[in-house]
Amino acid sequence: MLIDNRILVGKGETEAFIRPEMANRHGMIAGATGTGKTITLKVMAESFSDLGVPVFLADVKGDLSGCCKPGEMNDKIASRLTGIGIDPESFAMRRYPVRFWDVYGEGGHPVRTTVSEMGAELLARLLNLTDVQAGVLSIAFRVADDNGWLLIDLKDLRAMIAYVTEHATELLHQYGNISKQSAGAIQRALLQLEDAGGNLFFGEPAIDLRDWMQTDADGRGYINVFHCAKLYQSPLLYSTFMLWLLAELFEELPEVGDPEKPKLVFFFDEAHLLFSDAKKALKGKVEQVVKLIRSKGVGVYFISQQPSDLPDPVLAQLSNRVQHALRAYTPAEQKAIKTAAATFRVNPKFNTEEVLSELGTGEALVSFLDEKGRPSIVERCTILPPQSMMGMIDDERRKSEIMADELYGKYDDAVDNESAYEILTGKAQEEAEQKAEAERAEAEQKERERQEKEEAKAKEKAEKEEAKAKAQAEKEALREKAKKKKKTSSALGKVASSAASSIGRQVGNSLFRGLLGTLKKIF
Repeated sequence: MLIDNRILVGKGETEAFIRPEMANRHGMIAGATGTGKTITLKVMAESFSDLGVPVFLADVKGDLSGCCKPGEMNDKIASRLTGIGIDPESFAMRRYPVRFWDVYGEGGHPVRTTVSEMGAELLARLLNLTDVQAGVLSIAFRVADDNGWLLIDLKDLRAMIAYVTEHATELLHQYGNISKQSAGAIQRALLQLEDAGGNLFFGEPAIDLRDWMQTDADGRGYINVFHCAKLYQSPLLYSTFMLWLLAELFEELPEVGDPEKPKLVFFFDEAHLLFSDAKKALKGKVEQVVKLIRSKGVGVYFISQQPSDLPDPVLAQLSNRVQHALRAYTPAEQKAIKTAAATFRVNPKFNTEEVLSELGTGEALVSFLDEKGRPSIVERCTILPPQSMMGMIDDERRKSEIMADELYGKYDDAVDNESAYEILTGKAQEEAEQKAEAERAEAEQKERERQEKEEAKAKEKAEKEEAKAKAQAEKEALREKAKKKKKTSSALGKVASSAASSIGRQVGNSLFRGLLGTLKKIF
């Protein structure tokens, strides 16, 4: 509720106002379950909308959807208003401009981002990777960035992991070692993320944050209700999405210094999940973003059960505080009450620690920044009721609100543009074709060499057979010649023998005697 352009949240002995120029100094709504945190959140969101400031809020239980319908006055609301000095008849019940969003596209317009926009560090947290595995993931992102390959959805990332694994040897000197075991672990984690709905979250068209920073025709800021009832069942995905959102706002929005009012106010429910299991380096970056994002004109309000759920450096940045009742059933809870009480500027009129355990539903200890930026003395206040309907709307009303929105159709149909998967698939196909062509050429070359060898062997064999036949022919010729010569020699021998015999006979017919008259023989 606005009074003199200030947001009235509640009233005790004095009125508790949030000053628009101090609203980007961040804040916190804390308290045990059932103490009224959701009502306080709605009151603040409605007032920011009236102020012309767009709001983004996470609806974990689904009971913030009633902002799109006017509330109904009843005795309980009238009694509360009267108790804090507001005439029920002057308290206007009305609806607010609402846009519904949902990662799964069931309870609102689909909310998507790309893997490249998410970045390696947040994705490593989402996948619960070890340091070594996170290093391999960072290499995959770096290689993709260096080559201009956009990682849009999870199949792009799977293809990228496969690529760096296959080319690990050639990438080693420039990017570092890529372990096959780590790559395999990343691929398994991606499958688990898909099962949790991550394949719906990563894709295009990606969310344009400017669509969360709009006002309606009356100048009231849109209340962007992020339906988280299903997403909250995957706490790691929910918290990582919220961290990404915070980082994305920080990176995209320009510096505005200290504006008269915020450009956007974020309410992060179940804030303890944002820092749960986050590594020290990541926590440090989140703390830095929280510190610096106010200069971008963004107010961040964390909703959790206890202030101790948040890291001290973050808690120190939360200047506008609403603390509902805390229970003290255990020693740990008693300690938490002491810690929460110590974060407020003391009011000498009551004991803050005692009041924290006495507060009823709808009551809270409140401290906002004054006109000089100083935390006010803590006040015990009754929180105003919301002007819109308390509770959730039915599915038919939600559907009609979504379809009536001017953004209907902009995000509803997913688009699969060319990205790393298509590029790497084409590259792999080209490499496969080149390999197949090389193998065909090699096979043809081997076949030619085999045929040439066979032809050479056949030629050599033929030459050998021809030489053998020639040698055989020559041998036969020599044999025939020898035979003929032998026949001739034999004939001549016979003639000679015959002649010799004849001569011998002739000689034998003539006897020769020596000087002494002895007989001579001719041999």
